[in-house]
Formats: sequence, structure tokens, C-alpha cells
Amino acid sequence: MAKKKITNVSDLPGVGEKIGQKLKAAGYIDMMSIAAASPKELGDTANVGELTATKIINTAREELDIGFETGKEVDDKRLQIRKISTGSENLDKLLEGGIETQSVTEFHGAFGSGKTQVGFQIAVNAQKPIDEGGVAGNVIILDAENTFRPERIRQIAEAEGMDADKVLENIFVARCYNSDHQMVLAEHVGEMIKEKNVKLVIVDSVTSNFRADFSGRGELASRQQKLNRHLHTLQRLADVYNVAVYITNQVMANPAILFGDPTRPIGGHILGHFSTHRLYVRKSKGNTRIARIVDSPNLPEGEAVYIITPDGIKDPEEK
Repeated sequence: MAKKKITNVSDLPGVGEKIGQKLKAAGYIDMMSIAAASPKELGDTANVGELTATKIINTAREELDIGFETGKEVDDKRLQIRKISTGSENLDKLLEGGIETQSVTEFHGAFGSGKTQVGFQIAVNAQKPIDEGGVAGNVIILDAENTFRPERIRQIAEAEGMDADKVLENIFVARCYNSDHQMVLAEHVGEMIKEKNVKLVIVDSVTSNFRADFSGRGELASRQQKLNRHLHTLQRLADVYNVAVYITNQVMANPAILFGDPTRPIGGHILGHFSTHRLYVRKSKGNTRIARIVDSPNLPEGEAVYIITPDGIKDPEEK
């Protein structure tokens, strides 16, 4: 008789109902989310030793038959990637189609560079059918800077010929009041992705709360450790659930740079290594913005020019 496969987190050896509830409350709602966790991360969440956590993770991986994959299998998985149009053909071309699922895409730039506006546009476009530049899914926004404006979503949706009320109903917004709150909310996103057909997660901005909660050089190590854990959560969401994760990031001036642009993104190497695609956005004349690819595993270096209009993100008119 074939061994019955385990599908419920609480049924894993060493878990049980009590620990299972803790894990589910923290966003570990299925076998894949357990299998993708680290022993320390899972142990801290479930209040169990790392040895027990390792056994739980290994069992989940065995049930899912997780191990090495051939390059062809990875290629087949990447065929499931979908792209969300940014509204600008120039920017879409730079991104080879738009903001992609299974990835974390970071836009960083100075205040007023339009990072949030791109977020508003893709929050609308994500709800379109696949053949119209969307992913036919809903959106979660973790708002760390109190920048979400429903009237702006309404404006963009109406310009796209969409029902603005329906678009707003499909966007789930959570205000993040500090770094701990932001991390807890991110850990609950996995459950909502399944329940609400979410295909896009936006974090605006990913570093502001961590920067505010950990000020000064003496707290830098603690800040980076917590930020690292938060970024792991976001990357796992992209990998496990085939969703697009779009994060914005602040910049700061580096006084040591005498020539050229002195700005550099917050978060250091930890954030730089975690973002799949990293773009630097800067203001140009008027409502014109220029996006440049800073780092990407598959996108070539390049720039794209686009404009921010009352109707959303568009291409500049050719003269």
C-alpha cells in the first residue's frame, strides 16, 4: 500500500496542531512555504530547536520531492513567468516585457522620482487580462510611507477604461507602522495570495521603517539582520507563489563622491543581492523620468525615458 502523502502542515512529524497554528499564523500555510524556509527562521517562529526545525523542513522537502532540477526543468518553470506592463513601451522594452513574476524588482531613486507612481500603474495593469499586459490577478500593497492614494488609482483606472471601484476592491492595502509590523504583515501575505488570487505584491518603501527604527551606526548590524529576514520573506513569496514583487527604495547622498551622481540606495549589499532586477530612477525635465538598469541576471544594461501624466505612466511624445 502506497504511503499517504502529507499535505497539511500540522501533520508533519514534530509539528502537531499547536505548532501548526503558530506556523500558519506566521504565513507558513503550505508544504512549499515550509520547504523553502531556513531552520533558524522556522525554529524562531515555532519556538522549537533548530534540529527539530531541520527535520520538519526536510520532511516537507521529501514530500514535495525537492532537490536538484535539470536545466530543462528550470526552463519549464520560467515559462510560467508573466509580465505586468508599466504603461510605458520604453520601460517595458527595457524590462523585456514589464515587471515579472517569480522576481523581486526594485526601483530606487530620490524623493519625487516617481517610484510610487509606477507602483500605482502596475497595481491597475496587473488586473488586466494576460493578453492586455496584465496577469489577471489582485494586488497587495504594504504601505510603509503612507503614500497610497485611492483617488490616484481611480484616475489611472478610468484612463485605462476600467471600472475604478472594482479595481480598488481588488487592491488590499496595509499601512505598516514600524519594521516589526511590516515583517508580520509580509509573513501573512502568503495566505492572502491563495485566498484572494493575488499576483502582485508592492512594498513602498521597503527600507523606510527599518531606517527609522534603527538609527545610528551602532544599530546597523541589527537593522541589516532584520532587513535580511524581511527580504527573504518577499523573495520566498515570489518563488513559491509565482507572483511579482515590486519594491521601492530610498537613496542617500555619499559625500565621498565628488563627481557624478552621489546618491546610493539604502540597504547596502543585502538589498543589492536580493533584488532580482534593480533600477535607478531619476528626474529629468518636467514630468520626464529616466530609469536605468543597475543590476539584473538576464537584462542588459540600458535606460528608458518615460513620463508621469494624470493618466498614469506613458511614453514621451515624439517631436
